[in-house]
Amino acid sequence: MFSSQTKTIWLTILALVAFAANSLLCRLALSQPSIDAASFSLIRLASGAFTLWLIVTFFQNSFKNHTAEKFSGGWFSACMLFLYVAGFSFAYLSLHTGVGALILFGTVQATMLISAIVTGERPSRMEWLGLLLALGGLVYLMLPGLTAPPLLGSAFMTVAGIAWGVYSLHGRGVASPLAATTGNFVRAVPLATIVYVIAVIFKTTHISLAGAVPAIFSGALASGVGYAVWYAALRNLSATRAATLQLAVPVLAAMGGIIFLSETLSLRLTIAACMILGGIAIAIPGRKSV
Repeated sequence: MFSSQTKTIWLTILALVAFAANSLLCRLALSQPSIDAASFSLIRLASGAFTLWLIVTFFQNSFKNHTAEKFSGGWFSACMLFLYVAGFSFAYLSLHTGVGALILFGTVQATMLISAIVTGERPSRMEWLGLLLALGGLVYLMLPGLTAPPLLGSAFMTVAGIAWGVYSLHGRGVASPLAATTGNFVRAVPLATIVYVIAVIFKTTHISLAGAVPAIFSGALASGVGYAVWYAALRNLSATRAATLQLAVPVLAAMGGIIFLSETLSLRLTIAACMILGGIAIAIPGRKSV
């Protein structure tokens, strides 16, 4: 019904919206604070794993031509997923929505670009120009100054970005995106549980309904389903293209933060967002194929 290119475009759009929603939901819960970062991470991963398990269990007949088993994935990808989720949650204790998303996906882009070059993928001149402009926007955002983001939050988000970049690269060749995402989420839950237990021991946990609900929505929909969609889109995206496209997320997240969380739009964030979007606009036409 849809061409492969059209399907990839729609899958990519849905995934990017889900990524932006994750930033909004996480910041909504942790800025109150109505939940701690360790609890948010555990609930997010557990609800995502449960939702994906339900999908592959009750609709497995629909996917029988696409997967030989309900769960695939692996422990390496699960560790990367856990590092991303944990770093993401702890970072949003101090970062605003748009700033956090810019740091995250700027780091993702750098990680995937380096990997692409190491593995022999050669971006075109226009892709190089777009990538460098977008990365320049990220560097400008993080330069020291009165409006620079908090260092600890930035460090946590940088770790999350590296982990997500590796996770995305590792998922490009999977046969069944749904089965792989399900397996990765299930394996990541015990890792998040360890962090949660440590937080309990140090008496830093607190959970309220206002914090648990965004965590559940973040895990079940924006993460679980969203990441399965992203894995499906990755099969038809080069590493360079996938890295560049994800830099649209910070702008979506920043707009959402302003509209739904009453966050302010600084001049630094505006300039950085323009540089990043300009870089995407230059890089996307740089290659004829998706």
